[in-house]
Amino acid sequence: MLQASISELTTFRWELAEELDRLAHHGFDSLAIWRTKLSDLGVERASGLIRQAGFRVSSLQWIGGFTGSDGRSYRDSLDDALEAVDTAAELATDVLVVHTGGRGGHTRAHAHRLLADALDVLAPEALARGVTLAVKPMHPGACEGCGFLTNLADAAAWVRRFDHPAVRLAIDLWQFGHEPGTLDLLPDLAALTAVVQVADSNGHPDADRERLPPGMGSMRLEGMIASLFENGYTGDVEFELVGEAVATLGYDAAVHQARVVSDAWGRMECFSHLLRS
Repeated sequence: MLQASISELTTFRWELAEELDRLAHHGFDSLAIWRTKLSDLGVERASGLIRQAGFRVSSLQWIGGFTGSDGRSYRDSLDDALEAVDTAAELATDVLVVHTGGRGGHTRAHAHRLLADALDVLAPEALARGVTLAVKPMHPGACEGCGFLTNLADAAAWVRRFDHPAVRLAIDLWQFGHEPGTLDLLPDLAALTAVVQVADSNGHPDADRERLPPGMGSMRLEGMIASLFENGYTGDVEFELVGEAVATLGYDAAVHQARVVSDAWGRMECFSHLLRS
């Protein structure tokens, strides 16, 4: 069956205890944890609350910035990432999302080398802790200063070249769902993908980052989700809904909309086939 999750970026004003209560009310038992929010509560306390509520953590967001584009040194970013691997293991999540960081003043080749050098250190640690590092490409319209892997196919090729069992791909359909050829590309990426993030939109992503609840935009999300699962994807579908539409609707209404849509997706033929097999 489809395992749906809500990102804490959707409900970032709710404290964790309230999140767990409200998400459970809407039929969810999984959430994606935002490290910035986690730091306010502490890993041990958060982990206890999550277990007590019977929830899973679908992913931990995020590590990266190894190029120094966010003002940290490479060493600081790497040390932070090593700490996050331990945090992911303590939260019992399989997935730790990786943002590459922007190119900054580096050549493209050097930026790629910095990412590879960091993952050379992190991947063995992640593998030993049962954590997958999910490299997330970012659309150029929405990634200024955030990432240098700006093409879904190129990011997948990079992960394949790196060739480590603890390093896979994170696909954000909001970033690439309107790109020509994405639907054709997804079958080849399904087994390589560790987590899928979802939001609707009415066009290519931009700096406003209006991540609409599913069904409020023009993206053909159902077909893309079906394609991924039909071709071997087995992970979570994380709803990350942010922007004025969510603020206007309110968190409860946005989460409810995600529940309605995820339930409809779960009734698709691809899932019926999986349950019969």
